Amino acid sequence: MHKTILHESAHPPISWEEGETTYACRWRSEKGTPPPKKLIIAEDTITADEAYRVACEGKGIIWRGDYQNAKQLLQAMSRRADKPSKKSVRNQKSAKKQQEGLIPLAKPMSEIFHKHRLTQSQRSRTLGMLLIQVNPDHSIPLRRAPDVTQACLAVYGKVTEPYVMSLRDLLGFIGSLEWRKNGMALDAIKDLGDSRIHPHYGVFAPVRSEYIGLLEKAPLPASLTKQSIAFDIGTGTGVLAAVLAKRGVQKIIATDLDERAIECAAENIEGLGIGKQVKLVQTNLFPDSQAALIVCNPPWVPARPSSPIEYAVYDPDSQMLKGFLSGLKEHLLPDGEGWLILSDLAEHLGLRTRAELLEWIAAAGLSVLGRNDVRPTHAKALDKEDPLYRARAAEVTSLWRLGAAG
Repeated sequence: MHKTILHESAHPPISWEEGETTYACRWRSEKGTPPPKKLIIAEDTITADEAYRVACEGKGIIWRGDYQNAKQLLQAMSRRADKPSKKSVRNQKSAKKQQEGLIPLAKPMSEIFHKHRLTQSQRSRTLGMLLIQVNPDHSIPLRRAPDVTQACLAVYGKVTEPYVMSLRDLLGFIGSLEWRKNGMALDAIKDLGDSRIHPHYGVFAPVRSEYIGLLEKAPLPASLTKQSIAFDIGTGTGVLAAVLAKRGVQKIIATDLDERAIECAAENIEGLGIGKQVKLVQTNLFPDSQAALIVCNPPWVPARPSSPIEYAVYDPDSQMLKGFLSGLKEHLLPDGEGWLILSDLAEHLGLRTRAELLEWIAAAGLSVLGRNDVRPTHAKALDKEDPLYRARAAEVTSLWRLGAAG
């Protein structure tokens, strides 16, 4: 007898047949990708070559085998995705010489950047075709499957129907939960609570500590002695608000539009014991008041995010940057300062010029009071195999001290 199992929710439906049963669950994707139109059922007998071929064709693979074998299969598929063709090997050798400055760039850095993003997007889409069905209680009905309940609860909360998701997303949830539990120890907030920032899934983690050091060392404006009020615009994890609190700012209003960021910052502020100094407001950019110091660390790259979790990295048409600059003057107290923390990576990628940035600053009625610079220390800045090495190697992160012009 043929039967259909249907589960309703706000998420797109995804269905497949197994024997006499048609399953219709819901599709969940944190990257915002649509469900695959075609599906196959696979167990431990499928080879990595076959699985990779099917994924490249855009077909989803519903996994019914051993969970640990699925992880191994995903690793094997990743190796195939990363294996260069003979043509790309030749291109890579030429690109390496170009990155090292041995020969001129054959293409503008902006074109190299967009091609790199497209390649990464295609790779992510292909590897995201290995799918796992999850029960309403966030358990996985597979052999040797771990308990992922807490990892899924942290992202999705409670659900009432089973769903299908990519194994890559699930592994990301698991890794994110470990980060959230263990936290990140930062010298800049040492002696505050547990001295750790606990990032939530989808909230930008302060893995590049050099920009935090800029905030830690910059001289505080004298106007703070009169009214010790500061704003942290786009607070994310709340790390910059925490640094300001440690530096003695008495009242800090930290804003963010993203609900996950507000929840994350609230947890960190409580854990650091600075709840009396820091107030969280869910709003776009500025609260409805003024401050002696306003800090903002907007996304550094003016490009369109390919998924919601990229909003903290990519700022299409520099919208947040422009919004911060245009609204800064009216929210500053007399003799107040705005601190803009920004990398010049976009300039080296050919996505924005220094002249444009200075024009936006001037158009907003602001002047540059000073600038503190630091070079990045992360691994990609030293990786000559990275397609964007030339831009990353030249990158400088700056804290721009801005004030009202005239």
